[in-house]
Amino acid sequence: MCRHLAYAGPAEPLGDLIMAPPHGLYRQSWAPRHQRYGTVNADGFGVGWYADGDPVPARYRRAGPIWADQSFADLARVVRTGALLAAVRDATLAGADAEAAAAPFAAGAWLFSHNGAVAGWPGSLAPVAATLPPGELLSLEARNDSALVWALVLARLRAGDDEGRALTETVLEVAAAAPASRLNLLLTNGSTVTATTWGDTLWYLSRPGGGTVVASEPYDDDPHWREVPDRTLLTASRTDVRLTPLKDPGGAAAPALGPTDAFVSAKEPRT
Repeated sequence: MCRHLAYAGPAEPLGDLIMAPPHGLYRQSWAPRHQRYGTVNADGFGVGWYADGDPVPARYRRAGPIWADQSFADLARVVRTGALLAAVRDATLAGADAEAAAAPFAAGAWLFSHNGAVAGWPGSLAPVAATLPPGELLSLEARNDSALVWALVLARLRAGDDEGRALTETVLEVAAAAPASRLNLLLTNGSTVTATTWGDTLWYLSRPGGGTVVASEPYDDDPHWREVPDRTLLTASRTDVRLTPLKDPGGAAAPALGPTDAFVSAKEPRT
């Protein structure tokens, strides 16, 4: 469906996180190693990043494959950031929204991506969509499931929920309305990264020099990458990662996390 990545840590070029790694997001656009649904992510891509002193992120999005955009390759070589969210897209359904359908979606300081698909779209979420104000529905950036899921998350954020609660409540609401949906959500505000696993893969890397990477799959073979269990909420800062099991709407809880999985600090020595 897509591959996505978020980073918070010391500033470095976009390309060091997206283009340069041997199995980075750039290569995942045509040769992912852990993708369970779909094989080629060529239906658009996007990157959002934060500049020093500006809480509102910039975005670069295109409707075509990332490997065909030489302008982005040049930009990624020189633009540095301490936080980003990037995604390459494999569209669930063909549409006319072009780059507007490509993550990351944005509002204020937030960047958002959805890896997965809503089962039975669009009919399955009609009752859920009706809970949003008409103005928000009419102003959706794209007519796809990810844009509506983002609208549901954003409504909760604007109502005062923190990032973890906003993602959790949205996943549970959508999963109850549309069972068998895949809802790996990724959100950053430039300082923290929040994500869910619900039907697809997610990994994280706490780097010893500072910085946390959260991604659909590892971008290299560093043995310190850790896979996040399904049905889990991940909350990460530049130094710490916390994992919390999510409860299925049907009443079943995710498998309990081990004590070493529940909390990881990048400041601690790693073996």
